[in-house]
Amino acid sequence: MSDATHSPTRSLLVPPLGWIYATLHERVETLLRVVAGLALVTHGAPKIMNPFGAAEMVEKLGFYPGVFWSPLLSATEFFGGIFIALGFLTRPAALAAAIVLLVTVWFHWITLGQGYSGAEKSILWAAIFIFFAVRGAKRHSVDARLGREF
Repeated sequence: MSDATHSPTRSLLVPPLGWIYATLHERVETLLRVVAGLALVTHGAPKIMNPFGAAEMVEKLGFYPGVFWSPLLSATEFFGGIFIALGFLTRPAALAAAIVLLVTVWFHWITLGQGYSGAEKSILWAAIFIFFAVRGAKRHSVDARLGREF
C-alpha cells in the first residue's frame, strides 16, 4: 500500500477518499515544490539585476565581505529558485534556500526583536525547503528525467 492511502495499522475515516489521496499526492508535492521555487525566484529577481546591491544589508547581518555574500544570496534565491521549481539539483538548491531562510528567521526574531510573529513566514518557508532538501524532487522533475539525484 502506498503512504498516500493508509497503512495496515491505520485506516481512513472515509475510505473512498483513499484513491484521491493516492492519485494526487505526488502532484501536490510537485505543486508545492514549483510554487516554493517560483516564490524564491521572485525574491531573487531584483537582486540578480544588481547582485552587489545587498552588500550593505548582508554586512549588517554579520556576513563579511558583503561583495562576496550579496551575489551569493542573489544567485541562491534566483537560480536556486529556478532549480527547485524545475526539480534540478533539488537537494543542494533547497538546502541553500533553507540556510538563507534560517538567516532571515534569525534576522527577524533576534536582530529586529520581532519574535515568532516576525519570523513566522521565514520559519514556514525554511521548513518547506528543508523538506525538499531531504526528500528531493521525486517523479515530476528534471532530476527524475536524468535518472540521478544529488
